Amino acid sequence: MLLTERIEKDFILAYKNKEDEKVAVLRMIKAAFKNKQVELKKDLSDAEALDVLIREVKQRQESIRQFTQAGRDDLSLKEQNELEIIKSYLPSPLTPEEMKRIAAEVITELDVKDIKGMGLVMKTITQRYSGRTDGRELSAIVRELLTS
Repeated sequence: MLLTERIEKDFILAYKNKEDEKVAVLRMIKAAFKNKQVELKKDLSDAEALDVLIREVKQRQESIRQFTQAGRDDLSLKEQNELEIIKSYLPSPLTPEEMKRIAAEVITELDVKDIKGMGLVMKTITQRYSGRTDGRELSAIVRELLTS
C-alpha cells in the first residue's frame, strides 16, 4: 500500500473515531501531499511522499526548538504531539551504531580519505536511507570517522 493511501485510510478511521488531533495532523499531511502533487503535476511516489513527511518533521522540530526557547511549553507540547503522529509514518530510524557502521562502509566504498569528501558521503547515505537518518547526528559521525 502506498504511503498516501495509508494516510488516507488512517484519516478516515481517525475521523470516524473522533480523534480530533490525529485528524488535524493527517489533514495537514494530505494538504502537503496535494501541494506537492500540484507542483510535480503527477501522483506522488512513495519516495516523494516520504520527502514531504521528512520536511514536515523538520518543520515541527524547528517549531519545538523555537517554542521551547520562548518559554511556550504549551505550543511546544502541541508540536511534539504532531511530530509523534507524523513520525509514525516514517521508516524506523537508524541507531547511532548502525549509522556508524553504514558511514564506515560508504567511506570505504567511495574511497574517501579526508574531510573534503564529507559531502559526498553524507549525500550517499541520506539517499540510500531516506527518512531514517538524523542529519546532525550523521554529520557528527561522518566527521569523526573522517578526522580520526
